[in-house]
Amino acid sequence: MITRRELSIGLLAGGAWARPSTNHWPGAQWEPRPPAALGLDSAKLEELAAALGGNGCVIKDGYLAHSWGDQSAKRDWLSSVKPVFSTLLFFAIQEKRLKSVDVRLTEYGWALRDKDRTMTFRHLAAMTSGYARPEPPGAAYAYNDYAIQLYQLTLFDRLYREAPDAVANAPARLGALQLEDGLTFNARRRLLASVRDFARIGWFWLHQGRWNGRQLLHRSFFRKHLKPDVPFALPHTRQAANDDYLNIGTFGGGSDHFTKFGPGIYGFNWWFNRTSRLHPRDLTWPDAPRDAFLSIGAGGNCCAVFPSHGMVLASSRGNWGALTGGDASSPMNRHLMLLSKAASGARG
Repeated sequence: MITRRELSIGLLAGGAWARPSTNHWPGAQWEPRPPAALGLDSAKLEELAAALGGNGCVIKDGYLAHSWGDQSAKRDWLSSVKPVFSTLLFFAIQEKRLKSVDVRLTEYGWALRDKDRTMTFRHLAAMTSGYARPEPPGAAYAYNDYAIQLYQLTLFDRLYREAPDAVANAPARLGALQLEDGLTFNARRRLLASVRDFARIGWFWLHQGRWNGRQLLHRSFFRKHLKPDVPFALPHTRQAANDDYLNIGTFGGGSDHFTKFGPGIYGFNWWFNRTSRLHPRDLTWPDAPRDAFLSIGAGGNCCAVFPSHGMVLASSRGNWGALTGGDASSPMNRHLMLLSKAASGARG
Protein backbone atom coordinates (compact mmCIF):
# COMPACT_ATOMS: atom_id res chain seq x y z
CA MET A 1 0.00 0.00 0.00
CA ILE A 2 1.27 3.52 -0.79
CA THR A 3 2.44 5.49 2.23
CA ARG A 4 1.77 9.19 2.81
CA ARG A 5 5.38 9.96 1.90
CA GLU A 6 5.09 7.97 -1.32
CA LEU A 7 1.90 9.86 -2.15
CA SER A 8 3.67 13.17 -1.71
CA ILE A 9 6.29 12.23 -4.29
CA GLY A 10 4.40 9.53 -6.14
CA LEU A 11 3.20 11.38 -9.23
CA LEU A 12 4.90 10.04 -12.32
CA ALA A 13 5.62 12.07 -15.44
CA GLY A 14 2.33 13.00 -17.07
CA GLY A 15 0.30 12.71 -13.88
CA ALA A 16 -0.10 8.94 -13.38
CA TRP A 17 0.09 7.73 -9.79
CA ALA A 18 2.78 5.41 -8.54
CA ARG A 19 1.71 1.78 -8.43
CA PRO A 20 1.19 0.19 -5.00
CA SER A 21 3.69 -2.45 -3.95
CA THR A 22 1.02 -4.98 -2.90
CA ASN A 23 2.21 -8.50 -3.71
CA HIS A 24 -0.96 -10.45 -2.89
CA TRP A 25 -2.98 -11.64 -5.85
CA PRO A 26 -6.13 -13.74 -6.22
CA GLY A 27 -5.81 -17.26 -7.51
CA ALA A 28 -8.86 -19.11 -8.79
CA GLN A 29 -10.87 -17.07 -6.26
CA TRP A 30 -10.46 -13.89 -4.25
CA GLU A 31 -9.21 -14.78 -0.78
CA PRO A 32 -11.50 -13.29 1.90
CA ARG A 33 -10.08 -11.48 4.90
CA PRO A 34 -11.97 -9.67 7.71
CA PRO A 35 -12.11 -5.89 7.18
CA ALA A 36 -10.47 -5.17 10.55
CA ALA A 37 -7.47 -7.32 9.58
CA LEU A 38 -7.03 -5.02 6.57
CA GLY A 39 -7.39 -1.83 8.58
CA LEU A 40 -10.93 -1.20 7.35
CA ASP A 41 -14.02 -0.02 9.19
CA SER A 42 -16.54 -2.83 8.70
CA ALA A 43 -19.48 -0.61 9.73
CA LYS A 44 -18.68 1.83 6.91
CA LEU A 45 -18.51 -1.04 4.43
CA GLU A 46 -21.90 -2.29 5.61
CA GLU A 47 -23.30 1.22 5.24
CA LEU A 48 -21.87 1.47 1.73
CA ALA A 49 -23.35 -1.88 0.70
CA ALA A 50 -26.78 -0.88 2.05
CA ALA A 51 -26.65 2.47 0.24
CA LEU A 52 -25.59 0.99 -3.08
CA GLY A 53 -27.63 -2.20 -3.17
CA GLY A 54 -27.36 -4.48 -6.19
CA ASN A 55 -24.23 -6.63 -6.35
CA GLY A 56 -20.82 -5.51 -5.20
CA CYS A 57 -17.46 -6.31 -3.70
CA VAL A 58 -14.60 -4.38 -2.14
CA ILE A 59 -11.01 -5.49 -2.68
CA LYS A 60 -8.32 -4.28 -0.30
CA ASP A 61 -4.62 -5.13 -0.70
CA GLY A 62 -5.53 -8.07 -2.92
CA TYR A 63 -8.08 -9.60 -0.52
CA LEU A 64 -11.87 -9.70 -0.61
CA ALA A 65 -12.81 -7.38 2.25
CA HIS A 66 -16.58 -7.22 1.75
CA SER A 67 -19.21 -8.46 -0.70
CA TRP A 68 -22.97 -8.27 -1.14
CA GLY A 69 -25.53 -9.52 -3.63
CA ASP A 70 -24.81 -12.19 -6.24
CA GLN A 71 -21.07 -12.41 -6.88
CA SER A 72 -21.30 -14.80 -9.83
CA ALA A 73 -24.15 -13.19 -11.80
CA LYS A 74 -22.92 -11.94 -15.17
CA ARG A 75 -24.58 -8.61 -15.94
CA ASP A 76 -24.37 -6.08 -18.76
CA TRP A 77 -21.93 -3.42 -17.54
CA LEU A 78 -23.07 -0.99 -20.26
CA SER A 79 -20.63 1.91 -20.61
CA SER A 80 -18.26 0.49 -17.99
CA VAL A 81 -17.03 -1.75 -20.81
CA LYS A 82 -15.43 1.26 -22.51
CA PRO A 83 -12.19 1.16 -20.47
CA VAL A 84 -11.95 -2.51 -21.47
CA PHE A 85 -11.89 -1.39 -25.11
CA SER A 86 -8.97 0.90 -24.31
CA THR A 87 -7.21 -1.92 -22.44
CA LEU A 88 -7.50 -4.08 -25.56
CA LEU A 89 -6.27 -1.15 -27.67
CA PHE A 90 -3.09 -1.08 -25.57
CA PHE A 91 -2.66 -4.83 -26.01
CA ALA A 92 -2.94 -4.33 -29.79
CA ILE A 93 -0.13 -1.79 -29.68
CA GLN A 94 2.04 -4.04 -27.52
CA GLU A 95 1.43 -6.90 -29.97
CA LYS A 96 2.50 -4.59 -32.84
CA ARG A 97 -0.90 -4.74 -34.51
CA LEU A 98 -1.02 -0.96 -34.25
CA LYS A 99 1.75 1.64 -34.07
CA SER A 100 0.17 3.98 -31.52
CA VAL A 101 -3.06 5.49 -30.20
CA ASP A 102 -2.55 8.28 -32.73
CA VAL A 103 -3.06 6.12 -35.83
CA ARG A 104 -5.82 7.51 -38.04
CA LEU A 105 -9.06 5.61 -38.63
CA THR A 106 -8.71 6.14 -42.40
CA GLU A 107 -6.01 3.43 -42.32
CA TYR A 108 -8.79 0.92 -41.58
CA GLY A 109 -10.90 1.59 -44.64
CA TRP A 110 -13.48 3.98 -43.21
CA ALA A 111 -14.78 6.50 -45.75
CA LEU A 112 -14.64 9.44 -43.39
CA ARG A 113 -15.67 12.89 -44.50
CA ASP A 114 -12.95 15.45 -45.05
CA LYS A 115 -13.83 17.03 -41.68
CA ASP A 116 -13.09 13.74 -39.89
CA ARG A 117 -10.05 12.43 -41.74
CA THR A 118 -7.63 13.33 -38.93
CA MET A 119 -9.61 11.18 -36.44
CA THR A 120 -7.44 8.80 -34.38
CA PHE A 121 -7.99 6.06 -31.82
CA ARG A 122 -7.04 8.61 -29.17
CA HIS A 123 -9.92 10.86 -30.25
CA LEU A 124 -12.37 7.97 -29.99
CA ALA A 125 -11.19 7.01 -26.50
CA ALA A 126 -11.42 10.64 -25.32
CA MET A 127 -14.89 11.43 -26.75
CA THR A 128 -13.36 14.14 -28.95
CA SER A 129 -13.59 12.39 -32.34
CA GLY A 130 -16.22 14.66 -33.85
CA TYR A 131 -17.93 11.71 -35.52
CA ALA A 132 -21.66 12.45 -36.01
CA ARG A 133 -21.02 15.94 -34.60
CA PRO A 134 -20.41 19.28 -36.38
CA GLU A 135 -16.81 19.79 -35.14
CA PRO A 136 -13.62 18.18 -36.50
CA PRO A 137 -11.61 15.76 -34.32
CA GLY A 138 -10.12 17.33 -31.22
CA ALA A 139 -12.17 20.53 -31.42
CA ALA A 140 -14.94 19.73 -28.93
CA TYR A 141 -16.05 17.22 -26.31
CA ALA A 142 -19.24 15.17 -26.60
CA TYR A 143 -20.10 11.94 -24.80
CA ASN A 144 -20.68 10.08 -28.03
CA ASP A 145 -21.99 6.53 -28.44
CA TYR A 146 -21.89 6.70 -32.22
CA ALA A 147 -18.14 7.26 -31.89
CA ILE A 148 -17.88 4.37 -29.44
CA GLN A 149 -19.63 2.19 -32.01
CA LEU A 150 -16.96 3.21 -34.52
CA TYR A 151 -14.28 2.48 -31.89
CA GLN A 152 -15.42 -1.07 -31.13
CA LEU A 153 -16.11 -1.94 -34.79
CA THR A 154 -12.60 -0.84 -35.75
CA LEU A 155 -11.01 -2.56 -32.76
CA PHE A 156 -12.60 -5.98 -33.17
CA ASP A 157 -13.53 -6.23 -36.86
CA ARG A 158 -10.69 -4.35 -38.54
CA LEU A 159 -7.76 -4.41 -36.12
CA TYR A 160 -7.98 -7.78 -34.33
CA ARG A 161 -10.37 -9.39 -36.85
CA GLU A 162 -11.68 -11.69 -34.14
CA ALA A 163 -14.82 -11.97 -32.05
CA PRO A 164 -14.71 -9.82 -28.88
CA ASP A 165 -14.87 -12.86 -26.56
CA ALA A 166 -11.78 -14.36 -28.19
CA VAL A 167 -9.90 -11.07 -28.13
CA ALA A 168 -10.57 -10.28 -24.47
CA ASN A 169 -10.21 -13.80 -23.03
CA ALA A 170 -6.97 -14.65 -24.84
CA PRO A 171 -4.45 -16.12 -22.34
CA ALA A 172 -1.92 -13.36 -23.00
CA ARG A 173 -4.54 -10.66 -22.41
CA LEU A 174 -7.35 -10.53 -19.85
CA GLY A 175 -7.54 -14.31 -19.77
CA ALA A 176 -4.38 -14.16 -17.66
CA LEU A 177 -6.41 -12.65 -14.79
CA GLN A 178 -7.80 -16.11 -13.90
CA LEU A 179 -11.38 -14.87 -14.23
CA GLU A 180 -13.84 -16.95 -12.22
CA ASP A 181 -16.85 -16.46 -14.49
CA GLY A 182 -15.28 -15.23 -17.72
CA LEU A 183 -15.96 -12.25 -19.96
CA THR A 184 -18.77 -12.45 -22.51
CA PHE A 185 -19.82 -9.82 -25.03
CA ASN A 186 -23.44 -9.60 -26.11
CA ALA A 187 -24.71 -8.81 -29.61
CA ARG A 188 -24.20 -5.09 -28.94
CA ARG A 189 -20.56 -5.69 -27.92
CA ARG A 190 -21.32 -4.78 -24.31
CA LEU A 191 -19.61 -6.72 -21.57
CA LEU A 192 -21.33 -9.36 -19.45
CA ALA A 193 -19.25 -9.96 -16.33
CA SER A 194 -19.63 -10.72 -12.63
CA VAL A 195 -18.65 -8.13 -10.03
CA ARG A 196 -15.85 -10.36 -8.77
CA ASP A 197 -14.38 -10.54 -12.28
CA PHE A 198 -14.81 -6.83 -13.02
CA ALA A 199 -12.93 -6.20 -9.78
CA ARG A 200 -9.99 -8.05 -11.36
CA ILE A 201 -10.01 -5.59 -14.26
CA GLY A 202 -9.89 -2.74 -11.74
CA TRP A 203 -7.08 -4.49 -9.83
CA PHE A 204 -5.16 -4.88 -13.11
CA TRP A 205 -5.39 -1.13 -13.76
CA LEU A 206 -4.52 -0.27 -10.16
CA HIS A 207 -1.30 -2.24 -10.67
CA GLN A 208 -0.68 -0.64 -14.06
CA GLY A 209 -0.71 -3.76 -16.18
CA ARG A 210 0.93 -6.12 -13.71
CA TRP A 211 -0.64 -9.39 -12.60
CA ASN A 212 0.81 -11.90 -10.15
CA GLY A 213 4.44 -11.13 -10.91
CA ARG A 214 3.99 -10.64 -14.66
CA GLN A 215 3.88 -7.31 -16.49
CA LEU A 216 1.11 -8.21 -18.96
CA LEU A 217 0.88 -4.69 -20.35
CA HIS A 218 3.96 -2.50 -20.40
CA ARG A 219 3.91 0.16 -17.71
CA SER A 220 4.52 2.89 -20.28
CA PHE A 221 0.86 2.70 -21.31
CA PHE A 222 -0.17 3.69 -17.80
CA ARG A 223 2.51 6.35 -17.42
CA LYS A 224 1.21 7.98 -20.59
CA HIS A 225 -2.51 7.37 -20.37
CA LEU A 226 -3.62 6.85 -16.76
CA LYS A 227 -4.77 10.47 -16.57
CA PRO A 228 -7.32 12.80 -18.17
CA ASP A 229 -6.82 13.12 -21.92
CA VAL A 230 -9.47 15.75 -22.65
CA PRO A 231 -8.07 19.30 -22.29
CA PHE A 232 -9.38 21.22 -19.28
CA ALA A 233 -10.76 24.12 -21.35
CA LEU A 234 -12.05 22.16 -24.35
CA PRO A 235 -15.53 23.45 -25.31
CA HIS A 236 -18.63 21.33 -25.44
CA THR A 237 -20.03 20.38 -28.86
CA ARG A 238 -22.56 22.66 -30.50
CA GLN A 239 -26.20 21.64 -30.54
CA ALA A 240 -26.85 19.48 -33.61
CA ALA A 241 -28.64 16.30 -34.65
CA ASN A 242 -26.83 12.96 -34.82
CA ASP A 243 -25.12 12.61 -38.22
CA ASP A 244 -24.28 8.92 -38.56
CA TYR A 245 -23.18 9.16 -42.19
CA LEU A 246 -21.40 5.77 -42.04
CA ASN A 247 -24.69 4.14 -40.99
CA ILE A 248 -23.01 2.17 -38.22
CA GLY A 249 -25.63 2.80 -35.55
CA THR A 250 -24.98 3.59 -31.92
CA PHE A 251 -23.44 1.73 -28.99
CA GLY A 252 -26.46 2.70 -26.95
CA GLY A 253 -27.01 6.46 -26.67
CA GLY A 254 -26.77 9.60 -28.75
CA SER A 255 -23.75 11.47 -30.06
CA ASP A 256 -24.09 14.04 -27.24
CA HIS A 257 -25.76 12.54 -24.19
CA PHE A 258 -25.29 11.45 -20.57
CA THR A 259 -23.20 14.40 -19.34
CA LYS A 260 -21.39 17.59 -20.29
CA PHE A 261 -18.68 16.75 -17.76
CA GLY A 262 -15.53 15.37 -19.37
CA PRO A 263 -12.96 18.08 -20.15
CA GLY A 264 -10.21 17.83 -17.57
CA ILE A 265 -11.49 14.56 -16.06
CA TYR A 266 -11.92 11.98 -18.87
CA GLY A 267 -9.32 9.88 -20.64
CA PHE A 268 -9.19 6.48 -22.34
CA ASN A 269 -12.76 5.88 -21.13
CA TRP A 270 -11.97 6.35 -17.42
CA TRP A 271 -13.22 9.22 -15.23
CA PHE A 272 -10.62 10.88 -12.98
CA ASN A 273 -10.88 12.86 -9.75
CA ARG A 274 -9.67 16.20 -11.04
CA THR A 275 -10.91 19.74 -11.52
CA SER A 276 -12.57 20.79 -14.76
CA ARG A 277 -13.84 23.80 -16.65
CA LEU A 278 -17.30 23.11 -15.18
CA HIS A 279 -16.00 22.70 -11.61
CA PRO A 280 -12.65 24.55 -11.59
CA ARG A 281 -12.29 24.71 -7.79
CA ASP A 282 -13.60 21.28 -6.85
CA LEU A 283 -12.55 17.73 -7.63
CA THR A 284 -14.98 15.51 -9.50
CA TRP A 285 -15.70 13.74 -6.19
CA PRO A 286 -14.63 16.14 -3.43
CA ASP A 287 -14.58 13.49 -0.70
CA ALA A 288 -12.70 10.78 -2.60
CA PRO A 289 -8.92 10.37 -2.80
CA ARG A 290 -7.17 12.62 -5.31
CA ASP A 291 -5.98 9.60 -7.29
CA ALA A 292 -9.40 7.89 -7.63
CA PHE A 293 -10.65 6.90 -11.05
CA LEU A 294 -13.88 5.20 -12.14
CA SER A 295 -15.59 3.39 -14.96
CA ILE A 296 -19.21 4.55 -15.15
CA GLY A 297 -22.06 2.67 -16.81
CA ALA A 298 -25.78 3.32 -16.92
CA GLY A 299 -27.96 1.28 -14.60
CA GLY A 300 -25.56 1.60 -11.67
CA ASN A 301 -22.62 -0.35 -13.15
CA CYS A 302 -19.42 1.24 -11.88
CA CYS A 303 -15.92 0.32 -10.80
CA ALA A 304 -13.96 2.63 -8.49
CA VAL A 305 -10.18 2.36 -8.11
CA PHE A 306 -8.35 3.97 -5.17
CA PRO A 307 -4.61 3.38 -5.79
CA SER A 308 -3.46 5.21 -2.65
CA HIS A 309 -5.65 2.92 -0.51
CA GLY A 310 -4.95 -0.27 -2.48
CA MET A 311 -8.71 -0.63 -3.01
CA VAL A 312 -11.17 -1.50 -5.77
CA LEU A 313 -14.96 -1.38 -5.57
CA ALA A 314 -16.94 -3.18 -8.28
CA SER A 315 -20.68 -2.55 -8.23
CA SER A 316 -23.42 -3.66 -10.62
CA ARG A 317 -27.00 -2.38 -10.48
CA GLY A 318 -26.04 -0.02 -7.68
CA ASN A 319 -27.70 3.25 -6.71
CA TRP A 320 -24.93 5.51 -8.01
CA GLY A 321 -27.02 8.38 -9.32
CA ALA A 322 -25.84 10.74 -12.07
CA LEU A 323 -22.32 12.05 -12.61
CA THR A 324 -22.31 15.65 -11.37
CA GLY A 325 -18.72 16.81 -11.06
CA GLY A 326 -17.77 18.81 -8.00
CA ASP A 327 -21.05 18.12 -6.17
CA ALA A 328 -20.36 16.88 -2.64
CA SER A 329 -24.06 16.09 -2.14
CA SER A 330 -24.28 13.68 -5.09
CA PRO A 331 -24.89 9.97 -4.35
CA MET A 332 -21.72 9.09 -6.26
CA ASN A 333 -19.57 11.32 -4.07
CA ARG A 334 -21.27 10.09 -0.88
CA HIS A 335 -20.62 6.45 -1.80
CA LEU A 336 -16.97 7.17 -2.56
CA MET A 337 -16.71 9.09 0.72
CA LEU A 338 -17.95 6.02 2.60
CA LEU A 339 -15.37 3.86 0.86
CA SER A 340 -12.65 6.36 1.70
CA LYS A 341 -13.79 6.57 5.33
CA ALA A 342 -13.79 2.79 5.56
CA ALA A 343 -10.09 2.93 4.72
CA SER A 344 -9.37 5.36 7.58
CA GLY A 345 -9.19 2.46 10.04
CA ALA A 346 -11.23 -0.17 11.88
CA ARG A 347 -13.24 0.84 14.92
CA GLY A 348 -12.41 -2.32 16.80
